[in-house]
This record gives sequence, C-alpha cells and structure tokens, in this order.
Amino acid sequence: MLKPIHVDAIVDLAYGALIVLAIVLIATLEFGIGIAFGLGVFSAYVLHVVWKMARFDPDWMTQAVEETVEEAVDETVEKQIKEVQEQVQAVDERVDRRPREDEVEEIIEDSTENESDQ
Repeated sequence: MLKPIHVDAIVDLAYGALIVLAIVLIATLEFGIGIAFGLGVFSAYVLHVVWKMARFDPDWMTQAVEETVEEAVDETVEKQIKEVQEQVQAVDERVDRRPREDEVEEIIEDSTENESDQ
C-alpha cells in the first residue's frame, strides 16, 4: 500500500510531466492546442494544490477566510466610527451655538427690566 506522501509525490511528478508535454505541444503543434492543454493542466494542478493544502492543514482555508473577513470588518467598522464621530462633532457644534441657560435667563431678566422701565 502506498503512503499518502508517496501518492502526492507521484501526482506532483505527473503534473510536471503534463506541463512539459503542454510545452512540447506548443512548440510542435498548433499554438492554440498547446495553450488549451497547458491551461487545463495548470488549472487541475491549482485544484490539486488547494486540495492538498486543505488536507494537510485543515485550518488553512478557514484561517485565510477569517483573515479576509476580519480585514473587511475592520475597514467597515473604522469607516462607520469615523462617520459617527463626524456626526457627533456636528451636533456638538450646533449645541455650542445655542445660548446657555444662564444666558437665556439673563436675556429674560433684561427684557423684563426693559418692559418695567417703560
């Protein structure tokens, strides 16, 4: 019985041979045939590598997705926080422009004194 590592090595060598065959086809036959064959071999090899990474390191795909999602969430949260901070500043500026309670009382006192003086 073959060990999984030996099977992976044999498959990798087979893919290498197929890539060499694709290069030979490009050189000897029509260019399009060789390119099509080469792209098929390369895409199969990429799938094989992803499968192998997932098999030897099951957390690999999960970790990659987690990192991507974490980055996207961080960017979104930072953007939302910035928008909220800008809104809070705008509200603070409007509140600062309003007269304070003691100023309002002073204005009322002044106006009532002016009316009683008349």
